[in-house]
Amino acid sequence: MAITHNLGFPRIGAKRELKFALESYWKSQSSLNELKAVGAQLRERHWRAQSALNWAPVGDFSFYDQVLDMSFTLGHLPSRVKHFQGDLLDNTFRVARGRSSLEAESHSGCCGGVAAGEMTKWFDTNYHYIVPEFSAATEFALDASRLLDQLHEAQRQGVSAKPVIIGPVTYLGIGKSKDASDRLALLPRLLPVYVQLLETLAAQGVEWVQIDEPLLVTELEPEWQAAFKTAYAQLSGVAVKLLLTTYFGELQENLVLVSELPVQGVHLDALSARREVEPLVSLLPQDRVLSLGIINGRNIWKTDLNALLEWLEPLHQRLGDRLWLAPSCSLLHVPVDLNSEQVLDAEVRDWLAFALQKLDELQCVATALNQGRSAVAEQLTANQASLTARRQSARVHNPVVQQAVREISPELGRRQSSYAVRAKKQASLLQLPAFPTTTIGSFPQTAAIRQTRKQYKAGEISEVKYTQIMRDEIAKCVAEQEGLQLDVLVHGEAERNDMVEYFGEQLEGYVFSQFGWVQSYGSRCVKPPILFGDISRPKSMTVNWTVYAQSLTDKPMKGMLTGPVTILNWSFVRDDQPRSVSCQQLALAIREEVLDLERAGVRVIQIDEAALREGLPLRRSKWAEYLNWAVEAFRITANGVADDTQIHTHMCYSEFNDIIASIADMDADVITIETSRSDMELLDAFDHFNYPNEIGPGVYDIHSPNIPSQAHMVELMRKAAERIPVERLWVNPDCGLKTRQWDEVLPALANMVEAARQLRAEYQSQTADAVAAAH
Repeated sequence: MAITHNLGFPRIGAKRELKFALESYWKSQSSLNELKAVGAQLRERHWRAQSALNWAPVGDFSFYDQVLDMSFTLGHLPSRVKHFQGDLLDNTFRVARGRSSLEAESHSGCCGGVAAGEMTKWFDTNYHYIVPEFSAATEFALDASRLLDQLHEAQRQGVSAKPVIIGPVTYLGIGKSKDASDRLALLPRLLPVYVQLLETLAAQGVEWVQIDEPLLVTELEPEWQAAFKTAYAQLSGVAVKLLLTTYFGELQENLVLVSELPVQGVHLDALSARREVEPLVSLLPQDRVLSLGIINGRNIWKTDLNALLEWLEPLHQRLGDRLWLAPSCSLLHVPVDLNSEQVLDAEVRDWLAFALQKLDELQCVATALNQGRSAVAEQLTANQASLTARRQSARVHNPVVQQAVREISPELGRRQSSYAVRAKKQASLLQLPAFPTTTIGSFPQTAAIRQTRKQYKAGEISEVKYTQIMRDEIAKCVAEQEGLQLDVLVHGEAERNDMVEYFGEQLEGYVFSQFGWVQSYGSRCVKPPILFGDISRPKSMTVNWTVYAQSLTDKPMKGMLTGPVTILNWSFVRDDQPRSVSCQQLALAIREEVLDLERAGVRVIQIDEAALREGLPLRRSKWAEYLNWAVEAFRITANGVADDTQIHTHMCYSEFNDIIASIADMDADVITIETSRSDMELLDAFDHFNYPNEIGPGVYDIHSPNIPSQAHMVELMRKAAERIPVERLWVNPDCGLKTRQWDEVLPALANMVEAARQLRAEYQSQTADAVAAAH
């Protein structure tokens, strides 16, 4: 019999219950017990939804982040939070966001908060995790309380529990050494804690433990490959069965290594690594389980069940109950329930599957294998009809768009002049001071703003009234920025629900869900638009709002756009053509918007590519291909403008060292990046690369409610000035301010403006010479 299981379930809830419970607790509007009760309700509901599986994951639920939870399980806390007393969950929030609830901090004496942990992307997904911090002095000590509490909870509910933990080598691999020490040197200290954890689980009657090692799908140095052998040799003596779990890619040179590790089962992402299934079957000992990820855990299109069965049936005959079936990875990366969608485009809706529907697909495949296809004939027929309808839909293919892509030429991606020529023209036009200040685009999205958008979409207020309310918000935002004396302003994006969804709503080829939320980090959820067909832009999307904002001030107003690579990477993308082609279509559409803004008199245009690095393949050998088409898409979007139009771009958590040359090839006049949580460590890339254009390293961590001091921001910029000529430095926050409150934003930006003034005074002679040269 084929065995079914799941690697992880979305924890936010079908209606974002966890998000709202978290934010209520952080504001001290609800108690810690109330927050924990919401977590218990969600876990119970999710386990019930997985009751048809042979094994359900336990420990995949987190109030913030599964990597941070693993750090706490291993007793691996940053020293800055170890002195706090009270509930463990409050300390979790302190590491994650700098502080916990207002009430918890008042009791602990934590007024200004602590430094939040660095955050980065989980492999090549849009999920962010809190990076473990290591040093030569790092020690570990088991605290299994969180996992044991969830395990006992599941056992009481009759769940066939399979605890989920992050494996020791991946845990070290995704962390960061804060003192340049060797992370692998910590393995001998770490492994005894893992042994103790597994023995603890065994004592609770656990049979199988899912131990996630996605590091195995990356290119490993020999010492890291050896670390896997060392680790699993030591773990092999524990009386639980280990399911070594990989996902997101192929094993390649690690295939033999994995087959030889002393574990009882291996999970392979059969979507990304289908060609490795047969070799792995041949290599695995006859007593090992092979789990195959056969349902896409990262995208939302229905699976071709008949084609899948054609492939699986012979394999099932050979493996029998050694064959386990699961989604390719945790379902954390997809929305919860398609049945929540009542207004989603009916034709496209029929082509989709969210988390619960993916579990139904999984069960359908298992039933067909175990009982024959006749047992699920109706489901298979319906599935085939949906796939056929999608392939034949006239809405998917647009000959005009396809012809425009074929006509793309290299000239579309070239600026008229070099940066050195452009910079002088832009300096003459914009007349900015040294260390110019700006923000990344969005300002706080208040409850009133969100309510107005909701009323407008529901038809409860007219377009005229909606426009006036949004204009009032823009006017307020511009006035606040002028009061702060920022140098380059933004309109604040009050009209935008999301930096990708907003554009997708105005492009042909997209549809939108109501409840298709996925977790990005903590309580931050995004609702990726669904890119189902060829992309075109029927009309301008931002020009009227930007022109209105510019009319309110004499200072430069940035036009704010999202770039094609980010729109692609933050959408659920069609799987029937190469991603590069969809990106070219998006580039042509956003290029039209750039040119319309310029024609309307906007001379500073920011094209955010926050997700450029996120799209990198996990293996470096494939980077060049991706970067070639991704950078070219940006250049197509940006480079049709005149020399004196200044093009900005913004990137999130982009560790530049390994792709700095490609970022330079984008040829944006100004790039802003997130650096404050890493204490400017991301600028190490500029020690060995002479970046030619202007750069704004973020000095205000907008993912934390903490308000940075003027002195702190000055110190960060001094570190930046050691690497980058001061005349090419901007001063700005790490990211957009949408998720923050005005009472946090205004003092933080006031400190930022004062920091810029102090820097101008400190570097007066250098900046004066640079300004004179520019003119």
